[in-house]
Formats: sequence, C-alpha cells, structure tokens
Amino acid sequence: MLSDYLNVLKPRETSLLVFIGACSAIVASAAVGGAFPVATFILIVVAITCGSAGANGLTNYLDRDVDALMARTCKRSLPSGRIKPPWKVLPMIAVLILAGLALAWVLSPVCFVIGLVGMLASAILRKTVSCTYFGIIAGSSPVLIGWYAVTQQPAITAMPVLFFCLIAAWTPLHVWTLMLANRSDYEGAGLHYFPLSWPDRRVIILLAVLSLALSAAGILIYFLSGFLHWLYLTVTVLMSLLMVYASIRLLIKPNSRNAWMVYKLSAFPYLGIIFLVMVIDSWVL
Repeated sequence: MLSDYLNVLKPRETSLLVFIGACSAIVASAAVGGAFPVATFILIVVAITCGSAGANGLTNYLDRDVDALMARTCKRSLPSGRIKPPWKVLPMIAVLILAGLALAWVLSPVCFVIGLVGMLASAILRKTVSCTYFGIIAGSSPVLIGWYAVTQQPAITAMPVLFFCLIAAWTPLHVWTLMLANRSDYEGAGLHYFPLSWPDRRVIILLAVLSLALSAAGILIYFLSGFLHWLYLTVTVLMSLLMVYASIRLLIKPNSRNAWMVYKLSAFPYLGIIFLVMVIDSWVL
C-alpha cells in the first residue's frame, strides 16, 4: 500500500525537519531585509522535504533488522514485512535523495555541501554510540540550508553557529531520553551502546546538563541576533524552564514515564515552538 511506503519516510520526523528549515529561511530573510524571496523559499522547502524524507527512508531501511527485534519498531513497514522484499523502497529513496541534493545545488554550492554531509551523517554507523553525534550533523542540515540559501553568504556567523549549538544540545537530549524510556526494548535487541552502557542516574545527570545547554543556546540567539525582541526571549525562557523542570523531575524520580515525557517535550513542543516564535517575532514585531 502507498501508506506503507510513505511511513518508511518517517513523515513526523521529516515534518519537524522541514518546519525548522523553513523557519530558519524566514528568519534569515528578516535578518537580511528586503522583499521576501518567495521562489527561493519554495525551493528550500521542496529541497529539504526531499532530502529529509530520503535520509529518513534510508535510515529506516538500514535499521530494519534491528527494528524487527524491538516492540516499539517491529510494526513499521519494513521490519513487519509489509513491503517485500525490502529493497523495493530503494528506488524511491534514491530519487528523493538525488532530488534533494540537486535542488540544494540550485540553491547554492554551500547548501549542496551541507545537504551531502548531512545525508552521509544520517546513514553511517547506525545503532552505535556514534549515531547520536552524526545525528547532530544530519539534524542541523535543514536549518543551515534554510539560512544559507536565503543569505547567500557562506561566512560562519553567530546565528548559524547558534542554530547548530541548539540542535547539538537538543539531539542527544531527545534521543537518549527515548532510549532510557525503552531501555529494556533496546537491550532485548542486543543494543548496549552509550547511554545504555551507563547507569540511569549518570545518564540523567548528563541530560539535566544538556537541558541547561539547550536553554543557554536558545537564549543566546536572542542576545546575539540583533533583530529579535521580547516575544522570542519570553517564550524561550518559559520553554527552557519547562525543559529544565522536566529534566530535574526525571532526576528526582528516574523512571520510563518521566523519561518519555522529556522525550515528547523535546520534539515539537520545544524545538518547534522555539523556531515558530522566532519567525513570529522577527516578522511581526
């Protein structure tokens, strides 16, 4: 069925990446001033959609054997056997990846390099300790593509650096809380890499530190942007306090339920709202 093939592309994860990439482009337009680049924006959204969907589809394909061993993922299209043989998804994935990279090249050579590096990072060393760190590179690619496609300035400035720092703090916080919430599921599939190789309490202390780093990156964006206002700062401080509270609650009462709450909070409610309010603040105020 068509829905089985669409599910291979992880539509929820892809939607978040497209959303923050689009928001980055809108914020970049506000930063440089002038008329909003409608044609460029549409191209950015299509490029990120194709690239992110293709990358997510590739990771689903590469993870299919391990996913089949886990209760949380065994019902996905590939591990459940709803698509047989699994390689039937590869042409679709290849077309999306190539389309995303081709459109990134049209945007600029810098966007192409960012997209290519992000694509490679998402696919190598799956289900290992390195997966999260490569995930930082892959997860920051849409935001950086959105920014550099609009500014057309390859210089490394404060905003793209802070965007990367935000994703760098967010990614392990998001991934590791999911792993803690489903520790037995991962271990049952034979996965024992970090953070599963550490006692829960040590990992949760690290997560609390990451929540502070995430908050700091979000707040620094306000002070170093030069164009954001009180709305962004207010919402970011409130969301950061909520994230730190959830992390401290997990530290006080370490269990799967509280780890799952931090995981869910870190997805759209935190990252999505931060980027959404950044757009509203930079264009309305």
